[in-house]
Amino acid sequence: MSTTEDANIEEIQMFRDMVLRFLEQEVLPHYDTWEKNHKMPREMWNTLGSAGMLLVDFPEKYGAAGASFDVCQMIQEEMCRMGFHGLGTGYNIHANIVAPYVMNIGTQQQQDQWLPKMVTGEVVTALAMTEPGAGSDLAGMRTSAVKDGDEYVLNGSKTFITNGNTAEMIIVCAKTDIHAGSKGISLFLVDTSLPGFSTGKPIEKMGQHCSDTAELFFENMRIPSDALLGEEGKGFVYLMQELPRERLGCAVQAIGHAQGALDLTCDYVKERKAFGQSVSQFQNTRFKLAQCQTELELCRALLEKHMYKYKQGKMTVSDAAMLKLAATEMQLTMVNECLQLFGGYGYTDEYPISRFYRDARIQTIYAGSSEIMKEVIARGILGR
Repeated sequence: MSTTEDANIEEIQMFRDMVLRFLEQEVLPHYDTWEKNHKMPREMWNTLGSAGMLLVDFPEKYGAAGASFDVCQMIQEEMCRMGFHGLGTGYNIHANIVAPYVMNIGTQQQQDQWLPKMVTGEVVTALAMTEPGAGSDLAGMRTSAVKDGDEYVLNGSKTFITNGNTAEMIIVCAKTDIHAGSKGISLFLVDTSLPGFSTGKPIEKMGQHCSDTAELFFENMRIPSDALLGEEGKGFVYLMQELPRERLGCAVQAIGHAQGALDLTCDYVKERKAFGQSVSQFQNTRFKLAQCQTELELCRALLEKHMYKYKQGKMTVSDAAMLKLAATEMQLTMVNECLQLFGGYGYTDEYPISRFYRDARIQTIYAGSSEIMKEVIARGILGR
C-alpha cells in the first residue's frame, strides 16, 4: 500500500469519527420527530455547515475542508447506515450533485457567489429536472427560458424536487430553444428570492418523510443573463457529464443503508427466541443473511472499482448506470429480506427496520429508474 493510500485511509477515519459523533449528538435524538413532522428544520443545514460537513471535498478557498472525494461519499454512507436516508438524500443533492455543477461548469463569479454560502449552509440548493408530464424524458421538458435583453424570462413547473421548498438556489433545466429537442436545453442558477418563483405544498411520500420534496413554479420569473450555467444549449451535455457522480452517490447510499439494515437484523435475530431457540439458529435465517452479506459485498466491490475509475476521470455513463442498478436493486431486495426476519414486528414503526424498508423504495426510481439504467447499459453494448 502506498503512502498516499495510507494517508487517504487515515483522513477518512479521522472524518468518520467526527461524522459519527455529529450524527449521534445532532441528528439521532431528533430524527424520529423530524420524520413524524415530515420536515427537517432549516437550521440543520447551518449546523451541518458549522460542523464542516458540507462540500468537504471542495477547495479551502471557499471555506471548505479540501478533503478527498472519498470523505464526501463516506458521510452519505454513514447517514444512510444509521437510518437517516432522508437526510442523506438532501445532503447528496446539495453537496454531491449541485456543488460539482457549480464548480465544474460555473464561472469564477458564480463560484464565488454561491460556493462559500453552500459550505456554511447559508444557502441550500436543489436540482430541478423532472416535470409533471416529462419524468425521465428530459428532451420533452416544457419549462422555457426566453432571452429578453439582459435577462431570461422563466416559465414552467418542476416536480419531485429534493430540497425544493428550502432551497435558496436551484439549478433549473429549461428550454432555450423549444424546437431543438435535447440540444435546446440550458441550465440556470436560479435565486429563489426573485419574484415569480413559488412552491406548492410539500409532497407527502411513502418514505424519507423528513426529506423536503416539492413542486416548483416559475411564472414570468426574470433572472439575470449571468445566471446561465455554462453555454446556452449545452444543458443536456452537462447533465450527461454530471449524472455519473449523482448515480454513484445513490449507490453509496444504497450500500450504507443495506449495511444498516443487515446490522439491525443480525442483532434482532440473535435476541429473538422462537420454538425454544434463538431465531439466528434457524437454517433459513442463517442462509438468508449469508446471501444478503454476499450480495452486499459484491456491490461494495463494484462501488470501489467505479469510485477509483471516477477519481481517474474514467467512469463512463454506462459504468454509473450499472453501479446504480446493481446497488439499488440489491438494497431493495435486502431490506425486504431483513424485514421478513423481524416477522410482524418489522411491520410496526416501533422497529426502525420498517423505516429502512420505506426509505429504500425510491432508490430505484430517482436519478434515473432501473428501467432507464438498463437502457443506458444496453446502448453501451448494442448501440441505440
